[in-house]
Amino acid sequence: MFAWCAILFGLGILAFFDSLFNMGDIFRRVNSVMFLLISLGLLIRTTIKIKTNKQESLEKKVFNLEQQVRIMEQGEKKLAEF
Repeated sequence: MFAWCAILFGLGILAFFDSLFNMGDIFRRVNSVMFLLISLGLLIRTTIKIKTNKQESLEKKVFNLEQQVRIMEQGEKKLAEF
């Protein structure tokens, strides 16, 4: 997904420069700017989702490790009582 957003953003930049250097109509210029902004929005949203996914996976790992520590502490108490 990230690669496609980067390609879309690059194509938007190329379309914008094409409309500037070829003296394109206003419609072409607005179209290329909208294409550029939409692809930039997709790129930002994708990077934010990737970061939150990493954070969520780390939180799950911490939770699992905390559960394992509690289980081991309970096992230690049972052994001490035995």
